[in-house]
Order: sequence, then structure tokens, then C-alpha cells
Amino acid sequence: MNTSDFDPKQFRQALGAFTTGVTIVTTRGQDGQDYGLTANSFNSVSIDPPMVLWSINKDSSSAHAFTEGSHFAVHILATDQELLSNRFAKSGTDKFAALELQRGPSDIPLLNGCSARFQCKTTYQYEGGDHIILVGEVLAFDRFDKAPLVFHSGGYRRLLPAAARGQESVIYGENWLGFLLGRAYYQLQLPIRQQLKAMGMQDQDFELLGILSFSEGRTLDELRQLFEFTGKSLAEEQLAIWLQKDLLTLQKERVLFTDKGRELAIRWLSFAKAAEMTALEALSFDEAQQLKLLIGRVIEHTGAELPMHWRKENIWQDNNLWQLPDAIASAG
Repeated sequence: MNTSDFDPKQFRQALGAFTTGVTIVTTRGQDGQDYGLTANSFNSVSIDPPMVLWSINKDSSSAHAFTEGSHFAVHILATDQELLSNRFAKSGTDKFAALELQRGPSDIPLLNGCSARFQCKTTYQYEGGDHIILVGEVLAFDRFDKAPLVFHSGGYRRLLPAAARGQESVIYGENWLGFLLGRAYYQLQLPIRQQLKAMGMQDQDFELLGILSFSEGRTLDELRQLFEFTGKSLAEEQLAIWLQKDLLTLQKERVLFTDKGRELAIRWLSFAKAAEMTALEALSFDEAQQLKLLIGRVIEHTGAELPMHWRKENIWQDNNLWQLPDAIASAG
């Protein structure tokens, strides 16, 4: 086959089947300016002596800085550095603006917060088609306990730990997703309910605090519809009790917190945040973010048949209490 007949787009997609890490490579140009770019062409070459390589497009505006420079640094990005990766993938911007930097040999800029970092002396350069391959001897390196950002098929990915060996995959039973999510929800809510009950609150009080914390100013009909999401109905007697307890007030047929009710709701949120922190203690920061991301995808995929009043955009409003971190922290 004549390789000149390759479709560049299809060839790029085929190469994208190979999963890589994501790096930012930096150097100090002879003009005294800092240069950096996002690259996934990084690879190890040798352990003894310690050597690595990466490649840069000849048409890159910063190619001259790397080919003329004597040193460079490779930063393997961590899971939470996707925005930084995007910043260094763009041209024509001050990529280093407001970043806290360290300096390596020849004053090369060193970024913080990554998964690993290598300071290298440029040893060899090779022509590689439309790219230049740079080989560097590693002079120093740092390794941090942070999961790496991953790139596959044109998009960022995150690593998940392999399933425990011998764990059977079953459709129903203790590994059924519905059971796992339900049990996690119950166990997460249990200490919150216990704290509220110690304050003289009941289960329906708990549900009211949750629903109105998403937004106040609901009409009675809207509040009834939202209560159906919990599998329960809003009884007139219960509403009368809340009004009598001075937790709620009705203004132009809309339900609002009183000062007492709002204070109680903020305390409830502080309990909820504390319960979340306790529940996630068994996970690393990256694992916790991955868990939320994956559950969010399940919710998005299964939400097509939801009634409009149960959709997220109609539940969460701009006046929700969850955007008050300072008040929640002080309540805790």
C-alpha cells in the first residue's frame, strides 16, 4: 500500500486508539521567555542512563525554543489538571500567567501539582517526518501521589482501579446497581437523620429541608410535585405543622423559609457535607471525583423519561442554599 494514500483523519483516529498520559513540556528560550506546550508523545528510553523522549511539530511556534535550548522539563499531568492542559494546548496566550513556578537548570520553568516531573538535559535531536524528536537525559525527577490524566480517542480520560479478582458480575443481587446506589444513599443519609431526630425533627422535616434547599419560592403545587420524587406526598396537615413551627411562611402562595427555617436548613447542609466527607474517606480525591462523574453519567443516561418538574434544571435554582459554603462551614 502506498502510505501517501492514507487519510490523515483516519490515521489520527487509529493512533488515538493508543491510550497515553498527558504532559506539559517547558523550557526557557534564548530570548529569556518561558515556553511550554501540551504533548502526549512522551516516552521512556533508558533506565541507565536515565533518558526520556518526546516530539514537537516543526510548525509549532515554540519549536525553536526547544531545539535551540539546552534543557527542558516534562510534567506528567494529574487528573485535576485538565484545564491546565487546555491552556498549554492553545497558542498565542500567556500560558504561564498567574502560575506559581519553580526553576530548574538553565532557568527552565517547573509547574506544580502534577503527577510526576522530569528535569532534562537535551542530549539528541532527530528528524521524524513533520516532527522533531528530542531525547533528554534526566537530571532530576519528582513523583507525587496523584493519579495521572489520561488521553484516549481524542478526549481526556481518568483511570479506574481494576475490579477485585474473583468478584462475580451479576445483574441482580448485591451487585445490582440499583441496590448499591440505594444502600449508599441510605447509609449516607443515616447519620444526618439521626442528628435531625435528636433535634426533634421527623423524616418529612428532613425531606422538606432537602427540597427547599434546592430553591425557595415554590408554589404549593410545585412543592407537591417535587415531594412525589421522594415517593411520598405532601399532606396538608404536615404543611400546617411546618407553618406552626415557624419553619416556613407563605407569601403570595409561594413557600419560603423563615429565619428559623433557613438556619435549620443550613445546619442540615453542614450535616450533609460532614457525612459526605466521612463517606469518601476510603477514597482518594481522584477516586471521589471519578465516582461522582460516573454516577452523573448514569443519571444523565437514564433521565430521558423524567417529567419536566423532576429534571435537574427545574429542581436546582440560582437561590439554592448549597452555594453558601461560608454559612455551611460556620454552621458545622
